[in-house]
Amino acid sequence: MKLEQSFDVPAPVETVWELLNDLERVAPCLPGAAITERDEDGAYHGTFDVKLGPTSASYRGVIAIKEADVSARTSTLTARGQDKRGQGGANATIVNRLVETPEGTRVQATTDLTITGQLARFGRPGMIEGVADRLLREFATCLATQAQRAQVPEGAEAQAPPAPQARPISGIRLMLGVLWDRIRRLFGRE
Repeated sequence: MKLEQSFDVPAPVETVWELLNDLERVAPCLPGAAITERDEDGAYHGTFDVKLGPTSASYRGVIAIKEADVSARTSTLTARGQDKRGQGGANATIVNRLVETPEGTRVQATTDLTITGQLARFGRPGMIEGVADRLLREFATCLATQAQRAQVPEGAEAQAPPAPQARPISGIRLMLGVLWDRIRRLFGRE
């Protein structure tokens, strides 16, 4: 499955580039994700927990920056994970392109995603895309907060917004959000 998504961050492209390529700093922005260790070669090991309706999965996996072109502001990440109970897996290649805008930075993310196991069976047409869109919005909000914190002058930390914390995915809240998004699209209220 191919997902093409974008979001805006009200921060300079250099700040957003630095954050997106620091996987330890951005992992807390993805609900349910955590970094557990880093290899000598720069790959990160971590976990990702998700519960959607009656289906839950807990993945253990590896994510790495495969390529980063500073001049083009494009980075490619590879991720792979296996369900801890051996009931499926996921593989993804994520290409992030950053574009400077008058308001800050636009992040264009293209993801090639393969999911097997319980979550793949659960994913009705459009459902996985809806969940991915919802997760991306939460990620973008958190990234914007981190970018604001990164721009606070040294010694003025008290004025910075609070550091974002990783939150587990709430299956009910997430599913209701996806359902609400679909209803809004159905009635043309995007």
